[in-house]
Amino acid sequence: MAELPSFDNLRFELREGIAVVTVCRPKALNALNTKTHEEVERAFTEVRTNPEIRGAVLTGDGEKAFVAGADIAELANMGPAEAEAHSAFGQRVFGSIETCGKPVAAAINGFSLGGGLEIALACHVRFACPEAKLGLPEVTLALIPGYGGTQRLARLIGAGRAFEMMLTGDMIDAATAERFGIVNRIVPRDQLVAEAIAWVRKVASRGPVAVRNAIDCVLTGTDRSVEQGYLREQALFGACFGTDDMREGTAAFLAKRKAQFTGR
Repeated sequence: MAELPSFDNLRFELREGIAVVTVCRPKALNALNTKTHEEVERAFTEVRTNPEIRGAVLTGDGEKAFVAGADIAELANMGPAEAEAHSAFGQRVFGSIETCGKPVAAAINGFSLGGGLEIALACHVRFACPEAKLGLPEVTLALIPGYGGTQRLARLIGAGRAFEMMLTGDMIDAATAERFGIVNRIVPRDQLVAEAIAWVRKVASRGPVAVRNAIDCVLTGTDRSVEQGYLREQALFGACFGTDDMREGTAAFLAKRKAQFTGR
């Protein structure tokens, strides 16, 4: 097995093919500063390019916070141009999570606020412990979400609910987040990461090319007309038929045996 990357603000572990990426800035409640952003991007480049990694779980260190937000001390002295560039950087980093081509689950183990909710929204699914609190409180600082949150939240739960959260800045509990459709499942804290790993492992057992193409269809379809989305679906549906995995999957189904996918 190739040597895994090391980080200062993240813990990066590989558990039987699943990467567990843990944000570790406990004194700052795992808040995201520039260095942490850089390390998150590097971690998910590893997830995307390492053939031994089939998917990832993102979580936070400790019991208080998943990611409590951006590092406000770092933001406070920025001017407009610097802040715009920082927003573009953050959007690129979070984009590297959702476009890594492999399933990614957020295990929300505490406060998930501001940039913390935005990074969770960049994951494909979200599991939360009952004690978790979620929100986009940027307006209370006379700011708006800058790492893609205005777009991902509205696409996920609709404009009405997104306005309700963004324009008040209020936190919601895990049960409300599940009802809104932000959280897929509420899981006891002591089972949270294990449940997220189990979900990623289940998806990783499916055809890797098909999983990647399904993610692509959903992500690109939200930025296009329905007709353009249909065309993308047609193209990637057809592309699946050129893979060894598709031949193996259909042959295994017809033979009533378990498929052995290779990612080709």
